[in-house]
Amino acid sequence: MALVGISGFSQGMLLPLIAVLLEEQGVSSTINGLHATALYIGILIVSPFLEPPLRKYGYKPIILFGGVIVFSSLFFFTLWESIWFWFILRLLIGIGDNILHFGTQTWITTTTPEFKRGRSVAIYGLSFGLGFTVGPLMTPLAEINQALPFILSSVLCLLVWSLIFFVRNDFPVSEEEVQVTTTKTTTRFKGAFKYSWIALLAPFTYGFLETALHSNFPVYAMRLGHEVTMISFIIPFFAAGSLISQIPLGMLSDRVGRHKVLIFVLLGGTITFWITTFFEQSIIGLMVTFAIAGMLVGSLYSLGVSFMTDLLPKSLLPAGNILCGVMFSLGSIAGPLLGGSFIDLFPNVSFFYIIIGFISAVLILMIIKRPKPIN
Repeated sequence: MALVGISGFSQGMLLPLIAVLLEEQGVSSTINGLHATALYIGILIVSPFLEPPLRKYGYKPIILFGGVIVFSSLFFFTLWESIWFWFILRLLIGIGDNILHFGTQTWITTTTPEFKRGRSVAIYGLSFGLGFTVGPLMTPLAEINQALPFILSSVLCLLVWSLIFFVRNDFPVSEEEVQVTTTKTTTRFKGAFKYSWIALLAPFTYGFLETALHSNFPVYAMRLGHEVTMISFIIPFFAAGSLISQIPLGMLSDRVGRHKVLIFVLLGGTITFWITTFFEQSIIGLMVTFAIAGMLVGSLYSLGVSFMTDLLPKSLLPAGNILCGVMFSLGSIAGPLLGGSFIDLFPNVSFFYIIIGFISAVLILMIIKRPKPIN
């Protein structure tokens, strides 16, 4: 949980910080958004190779390896200020974060009983959200010294990473099942996607929202005339809202079902972002609407993971967890690309309309499809 929290901290810091630094250098919002996709391209690159080493070596070595990549890459941001060098470092952080998340997430979903699955995964999401809330607050530190936020996050990651040495290793399967062929892995991916694609829409949507709000909104807000310091305080309200509702929504989903709760939060999120379009010039208005939106759609990832776990047998859970990461990264790539292009193409139209349209489309699919578990 602590590792996931510090991972959220580093991601929450990087998205607005790099966006602001590139905007100040005169980089276009489209290129700025493209740059933000590096982290999620890294997630996609490593995803197909995660399951076999996890089954062979267990959770602890996988998590340790991912952590090393993250904290070392964060420190390297201080060595050279180059848009392409930073792109490569963000890609490496995406690889490390996905390795770390895959290990911790699979560990939780495979060991938690169904009757409290929503609560347990919500606590996992809460840890990430807490880190993600604090991360953007580091952005103003760059005005003191540009290297300061990177050094601070690297040291924090290193300290928390060292705690994993005190945890006993464990494996997702028995020793007899360690050998995994490429054919079997591909078959599991297909099966997992076939039966849980509707649940995977939730992490896909969350990825879109997270990166659009953290990498595109700072650019849009600066063009509206808001100061960088105030922007860095507005953004965390989205993640802070999710902290309030994450566990209650998880527990509610244990009682009434993940599908119903997902429809409710998507509908509420659509309405909230529509209301946000009327308060773009108000700092207080943005803080309030961001918080309410976070209380609703800020739990999409953890609800999606719980929903996916409900729909799949345990044999497909490692593949299902990888697909959650893949869908999250695809959404995260789509977010800054579509958001940045929208800002460039429609400078006089509210940025939030691209978010409203995206959530509405997913909501319609969620209402139409009523899945049944196969386990």
